[in-house]
Amino acid sequence: MSICVGLDVSLRSVAMCVLDAKGAIIEEVSLPCEVEAITDHIREAGYVVERIGFEAGTMSQMLFHGLTAEGFEVVCMESRQVAAALSAMRNKTDKADARGIAQVLRAGWYTPVHMKTRESHDIRALLSARKALLSKCIDLENEIRGLFKAFGIRLPSHLSRLRFDEKVRPIIVADEALAFAMLPMLEARGVLYDAFRAMEKRVYAVSHKDPVCALLMTAPGVGPVTALAFKAAIDDPARFTSSRLVGSHFGLTPRRFQSGEMDNPGRISRAGDRGVRVTLYTAANSLLLRSTRPSALKTWGLRLARTKGRRRALVAVARKLAVILHRMWVTNTPFLSEGAA
Repeated sequence: MSICVGLDVSLRSVAMCVLDAKGAIIEEVSLPCEVEAITDHIREAGYVVERIGFEAGTMSQMLFHGLTAEGFEVVCMESRQVAAALSAMRNKTDKADARGIAQVLRAGWYTPVHMKTRESHDIRALLSARKALLSKCIDLENEIRGLFKAFGIRLPSHLSRLRFDEKVRPIIVADEALAFAMLPMLEARGVLYDAFRAMEKRVYAVSHKDPVCALLMTAPGVGPVTALAFKAAIDDPARFTSSRLVGSHFGLTPRRFQSGEMDNPGRISRAGDRGVRVTLYTAANSLLLRSTRPSALKTWGLRLARTKGRRRALVAVARKLAVILHRMWVTNTPFLSEGAA
């Protein structure tokens, strides 16, 4: 008998719903959110499971790889589709959600989510740590600037991060009240900045040693952070049947609303990984405004900026850059200045 198992996953527990081939409920149970607990329960019950499914979330990687290693066919479903299906249900409980997920799994009305490799997660962790350290460092700098304003002290708006301590410390030390309030913040900022610089060196080292990242960085505007972020997000370039699909994967293509005689393109969808979308946008900005290297892509982008405006041009260049980077990866070909666009 064909059996589908739907899991509604939370941090510490899993609501499980087991359905037969006709959609009838065989069992509903709550288990610890552990691969061993789920596997033991299924085997003790003697279920011959066709598929196990759950929606994408923070625990999905652990469950997917763990249950796959135990020999089950596992499906991780796109959260938006699952949410749309569950919104039709009257009650919102873990039990009801597991039941809805099991029905979606049985019906096949879902888009499976690609589960990334350990290498991709290592890269994402490195970039997330770098971003967090920089963000906290900027927060403390802004807090110090804000406190200075109350005393009529205005720091230069373009003070470099490297010289921040050198500029600020003498001002703080000269005033006992300021020193008592601000020195701990300045010291904490210094520790965070040193950790950020060490993390930055690690990012540069990893990107230059990686052959894929080294290839991607031959494109103008693409630096170590963009190359690593793009590689981690794509993970397996073969999962895209066409390079053109990469732009929509990162939410850089417009939404479309078509009904009858009405057909209106909208703003970009902003679907997919926001962090990668931001890095591609930053790379496009660098390509158009800072890169001195001539290329057909830059010429096209500047022409578009004159006719459609800078914002639209940056989005278009970011989309085209994503397509080009994927194609470079697939064909193992460095960026061609005149022919890549």
